[in-house]
Amino acid sequence: MTAPPGLGLAQQASPDLLRSVFRRHAAGVAVITAAGESGPVGFTATSLSSVSAEPPMLSFGIGTGASSWPAVSRTDHVGVHILGEHQQALAATFARSGADRFGAPTVWREGPEGVPVLDDVLAWLVCRVVARVPAGDHRIVVAEVVLGDPTGAGRPLLYHQGRFTALRD
Repeated sequence: MTAPPGLGLAQQASPDLLRSVFRRHAAGVAVITAAGESGPVGFTATSLSSVSAEPPMLSFGIGTGASSWPAVSRTDHVGVHILGEHQQALAATFARSGADRFGAPTVWREGPEGVPVLDDVLAWLVCRVVARVPAGDHRIVVAEVVLGDPTGAGRPLLYHQGRFTALRD
């Protein structure tokens, strides 16, 4: 397929094209956590989406090569944490391969269903996994909300142009 005249520098589909386009898409930043066989696991996600209000459901993507995937592939429950603009360092820690994500200075506790719950976030949810849908080199995890707390203070952390940023007034 070729682009019709007048569409600028249209490119054929590729991983680089998709990454370039989504660098321009500002997204909220979340951390997904789960209890693993050898301790808690977690990762930074910008693919979080609301799926359904009744019942309350959400989805997120995770690469099958991610260090957290083995635990997420087996667990019944996950934690979903919405990060505030004051948590850029936390987002970077959970995004970095090989990082000690649950060591100091990360503050967390074991929550319902054994899910690791992070402190000082804008909001958190504990969700029951209902599906893991194959999608290329990722899985789309669909989960039903069990309980949560939306009362954290602050403004959301965003991801845009390959870096963490905040809203501007």
